[in-house]
Amino acid sequence: MFNLALAIVSEVAATTLLPMTLGFSKILPSIGCAIGYVCAFYFLSLATAAGMSSATAYAIWCGAGIILVAFVQALMGNIPNMNTVLGMIMIVSGVVLINLGGNVSH
Repeated sequence: MFNLALAIVSEVAATTLLPMTLGFSKILPSIGCAIGYVCAFYFLSLATAAGMSSATAYAIWCGAGIILVAFVQALMGNIPNMNTVLGMIMIVSGVVLINLGGNVSH
C-alpha cells in the first residue's frame, strides 16, 4: 500500500505541474512533470508486483488522484463547482465498491 501511496503522490505532483509546462515549452516544470509521471508508474508497478490486482490499484490510484488534484487546485484558487464535487463523490463511491468486491478470480 505504501508504493501505491507514492504512486498517487507522484501523479498528483506531475499533474499539478502539467499546466506550468506551457505545452512542455518550459524546461524545469516539464522535467518535474516527466519525473513525476515516471515515478507514478514505477510505484504503481511495484504495488501490483506486491500482489495488489491491477484493477484495484488503478481504481484507487485514479480515484485518489482525482480527489487530491482537485484539492490542490482548490488551494490554488480553482474551486470546483457542485457538478464536479458530485462527480468526485461518485468516483470515490465507485472505488469503495471496487474494494468491497474484492479480487475477481476465474
